[in-house]
Amino acid sequence: MSRAVLSIGSNLGDRLGYLRGVVDGFGDRVLAVSSVYTTAPWGGVDQDDYLNAVLLVEDPAFGCRDWLAAGQDLERAADRVRTVRWGARTLDVDVIACADERGEVRSDDPELTVPHPRAHERAFVLVPWLEVEPAAVLEADGVTRALADWIAALPADERAEVRRTELALVGERS
Repeated sequence: MSRAVLSIGSNLGDRLGYLRGVVDGFGDRVLAVSSVYTTAPWGGVDQDDYLNAVLLVEDPAFGCRDWLAAGQDLERAADRVRTVRWGARTLDVDVIACADERGEVRSDDPELTVPHPRAHERAFVLVPWLEVEPAAVLEADGVTRALADWIAALPADERAEVRRTELALVGERS
């Protein structure tokens, strides 16, 4: 049994449709879905803004690697092509954190590093995560902080680039 925090994003094609496809793809495993945020691209590659959200997911039959595999399956279904690091993409599904019956999972495996090694530097991950799990904490570089504290430590301009939209991934869709 495991529970995971997934960050999802898209900045090519039917951005909202791709994000909704992730929610639909995980189905009953989804515990919570954040609002949809528009965010500036991260990583210095010239490209359009992203739509981002965070999902909390849980499944008694899944381990942490299963979340990664399922996310990659959804990326392939969205015709995700990995050509430029931090480049434009139809869909990105990242496992940010994962816990099992023993507690928080820690892994330095290059295939699945959890907690995500750069999550604490990314407002587009932290802001929607805080929305769906206000009491969450994140460990990075040997330091454990509340999400709100990690967010407060980010540059103001990076925080300002994460803007909540009126778009919805669940419920009433427009």
